[in-house]
Amino acid sequence: MKRNNLLVGIILLIWFVISFVTNILGPLMPIIIETYSLSLTLAAFLPFSFFLAYGVMSIPAGIIIEKLGEKKAMLIAFSLNLLGSIAFAIYPEYLVALASLFTIGIGMAMLQVIINPLMRTAGGEENFAFFSVLAQLVFGLASFLSPFAFSYLIGAFSGGNENNILFTFFSNMVVNGLNWTILYWIFSFIFLLIIGILLLIKIPTVHLKDDEKTGTKEVYLNLLKDKQIILFFFGIVAYVGTEQALANWMSEFLKTYHAVNPAVEGAKTVAWFWGLMSLGCFLGLGLLKIWDSKIILKTAVLLTVITISFALFGGKETSLYAFPISGFCISVMFSIVFSLALNSYEEHHGSFSGILCSGIFGGALVPFIIGFFGDFIGLRYALMFLYITLGYIWYLAGYAKPLVANKTIALKEIYNSNK
Repeated sequence: MKRNNLLVGIILLIWFVISFVTNILGPLMPIIIETYSLSLTLAAFLPFSFFLAYGVMSIPAGIIIEKLGEKKAMLIAFSLNLLGSIAFAIYPEYLVALASLFTIGIGMAMLQVIINPLMRTAGGEENFAFFSVLAQLVFGLASFLSPFAFSYLIGAFSGGNENNILFTFFSNMVVNGLNWTILYWIFSFIFLLIIGILLLIKIPTVHLKDDEKTGTKEVYLNLLKDKQIILFFFGIVAYVGTEQALANWMSEFLKTYHAVNPAVEGAKTVAWFWGLMSLGCFLGLGLLKIWDSKIILKTAVLLTVITISFALFGGKETSLYAFPISGFCISVMFSIVFSLALNSYEEHHGSFSGILCSGIFGGALVPFIIGFFGDFIGLRYALMFLYITLGYIWYLAGYAKPLVANKTIALKEIYNSNK
């Protein structure tokens, strides 16, 4: 198929939106806790609701897409996103927030299953690696910008902008004076715009490769009987749980222990956490060319433990730097764990990928565990639970025995090629 640049651009826009909406929750957490007078446990139910949807929908989404086709599935996904977002914008209550985040999470889970194969078709298989990296860059950029957008909006509304028509328009839509909920009105307009674009364009039929297709019920049951597959599944749980626990709790931690303003310094810290994570991903691509992935994974775990320790037990300035650096340290973990898992099996990669993606449920589980314990022992000591998740990833790096190791180039070869 000839490359469809318009569709490639729309897919990149979708990646941007997914990241922007998903990662706004971290900087919002302290304000939501204050607004609804929540305990840490009740606050933890917010990311729990969102990422629970990933655990529930990752496998069914593949089946739905194969039956309905990409365009209908994308329209359903964005309609769910719109429904969840506008419901909370109109009724900004805690229980509505839980239902809204779960609904948005289902839509996001469906989109992530759709757009990777669609990018291969739209951009051409020969360009897929390039566009995959570009999509990762766009995703990281959105994660980086999202907290800054939140900080700007909070500052703009608190500073008064009576002469700004746009702000006046949005202010009139805010319920109960909760200015931060304007974000969900903005998300609603974005989702509505993308639905309109999708209705107007033609989406090509995606011919899935064997390793992209969902398997039968029997295939899933047989895979789930394999101890090694379960171990890798929990590897994804451990990584995503670590990532989301840091992203969702760092701003509240900084507010609680160092009196950091969550709308300014807190949001900035979360932004740099995602920004450095994106930078680390690209550095990781280079390191994987010269080092074995298992060595890189163990090194990343060790560095993350060190940086988290500084973040939890250091002073204000140390924490403000250490939390973002931890994002840099964990950046390569997801892709390495995922590749080690798939490279350990010769078949049923599509079904195995679905099981692994269900492990994104870790983004619900681990922040909830930390929030629950945080109410009893304090957030600082509750966040030490991450030593357990990181320890598991360390164990997995030693346990994994891939059938195909990542191809590396000796430093001597690189030196000789440059002479």
